[in-house]
Amino acid sequence: MYEDKDSNSIRVVGCPKPKDGNTTVSILIRGSSQMIVDEAERSLHDALCVVRCLVKKRAIVPGGAAVEMEIAQKLISYSKTVFGTDQYCMRAYAEALELVPYTLAENAGLDPIHFVTLQRKAHKDGKKYSGLNVKKNKVANMVDSKVI
Repeated sequence: MYEDKDSNSIRVVGCPKPKDGNTTVSILIRGSSQMIVDEAERSLHDALCVVRCLVKKRAIVPGGAAVEMEIAQKLISYSKTVFGTDQYCMRAYAEALELVPYTLAENAGLDPIHFVTLQRKAHKDGKKYSGLNVKKNKVANMVDSKVI
């Protein structure tokens, strides 16, 4: 590998083809500052870890905080059948789970109270895959939206 300082380019040479027939991929990260390059590298690492986990164990769940809201709703419903301090613990845990869609909406620049209320209503209506689609600014079926 060498860097041509005059043309701002880097040329990578001498990558042998593997004998097992698999191909390799090189990813070059470039940014305007070291901080941006570091952040891009962390994001790429996170994405590769997700792919590795999916290859090891093929299990996916809907995104957009659909799972957290569904568990919170089921837990609140179940807590109504329990008495004593257990009921308070269950309700507190359910409320803590509802912070996930709240934070997601807030970070996306949406009105968190409005969107969490819409998502809560969708789950009470039996739409268990309803989550926050932050690209379209609405509550939608995460499986149909391909947000997993």
